[in-house]
Amino acid sequence: MSKKGLLLCVCQGTCPSFQEMDTFEVLNTLRREGIFEWVGLHPQLCADDGDRYLRELLRGAQIDELYVAACDPTMQKKMYRDAFDDVGFPRDKHIGIEIRNMNTQQVIEEIKKAVAQREQSQNK
Repeated sequence: MSKKGLLLCVCQGTCPSFQEMDTFEVLNTLRREGIFEWVGLHPQLCADDGDRYLRELLRGAQIDELYVAACDPTMQKKMYRDAFDDVGFPRDKHIGIEIRNMNTQQVIEEIKKAVAQREQSQNK
């Protein structure tokens, strides 16, 4: 089974599309369930310091897959590719999950669904 990390990005915590979610409840629920090796939070991964954060986090990371619950997954792929390439993290090991306009329970379920779908596709 692959080792997974989860980053939650909340668009500075001020974007209306993230207001129905209890950030720490999401992270604590998934942490307690042991789905991920670790969970983390960043306020704005698309900012310059987000790239630096990703580079530092992934440099020598002991994970096989990085799940990022945030905005549009297509946009994530474009925004993070330089950081991934700089540290040699395979882009196809990034799994973007859109969580905008969801409440706490919906976010938890969406993340779990993404993990289950990834595992199913790998077992084929």
